[in-house]
Amino acid sequence: MPAPGALEGQRVLITGGGTGLGRMMAGHLLGLGAAVEIWGRRAPVLEEAAAAMAAAHPDRVRWQVVDIKDADAVEAAVAASVAAGAAPTRLINNAAGNFLSRTEDLSPRGFRAVTEIVLHGTFHVTQAVGKHWIATGTPGAVVSILVTWIWTGAPFVVPSAMSKAGVEAMTKSLAIEWGRHGIRLNGIAPGLIPTEGMLARIRPGDADPAAKWNARNPLGRTGTAEDIGALAAFLLSDQASWITGQTIALDGGQWLANGAGTYTDYLAWGDAEWEEARARIKARNAEDRAQRGSPS
Repeated sequence: MPAPGALEGQRVLITGGGTGLGRMMAGHLLGLGAAVEIWGRRAPVLEEAAAAMAAAHPDRVRWQVVDIKDADAVEAAVAASVAAGAAPTRLINNAAGNFLSRTEDLSPRGFRAVTEIVLHGTFHVTQAVGKHWIATGTPGAVVSILVTWIWTGAPFVVPSAMSKAGVEAMTKSLAIEWGRHGIRLNGIAPGLIPTEGMLARIRPGDADPAAKWNARNPLGRTGTAEDIGALAAFLLSDQASWITGQTIALDGGQWLANGAGTYTDYLAWGDAEWEEARARIKARNAEDRAQRGSPS
């Protein structure tokens, strides 16, 4: 794995970098000498995260409020980074949206809420950054955070499974198309690395999701910030200069042992359980909208 200073001089753009896995990876990359720019939709969250990281790593953290669903906003944000002398040289596509639902209960709006972030948004950012690299002759590297459901499918998270599978197809396709420009693209499919926001939407009301995971996991544990940070750093580093178009499972062997079993326990739920889950998810979504200042 990369040693301290291995990412010196690299500027890593991380979508969804203010919370969860994005913030975990940002902290790890800063420790290896990289500068980071974090994007998200909630200014207070980004500002707090950036301030906390900059306290230990002065002058190496930037942030922008960007809705990656908006292709024009993405182009403008990349242009702003370039103008500030902070053009990204590496990219982590981490921003995502997901929630638990029976597919027959999904509304068109709910379906779009996931697909427009995960599929469309990931493409917008990758294309905008890639165009800059190609135009300037900059070799780059992209890591997209995927899921093991791209191989198995998964019940009750169909929009996410569909979208992440599309991102994997993009990863493989652009690895071929953009390799001539010195641009590499890879993916990480993490297992359960507990983050509060993720658990609120895909394990609503579950008192101890880690215990269930650990009981079925071949290595008997959930993932850590160090796990995902180290792998992301490796794939972004020159040590991985001949690796492209690959997706690596980071889950302690979970998907090999259990296949599509991540959410199959919810097959036993009835209407009452699903109604309670929807209420919990709506409450969490309302909290997030309040932080963005969004009325709907």
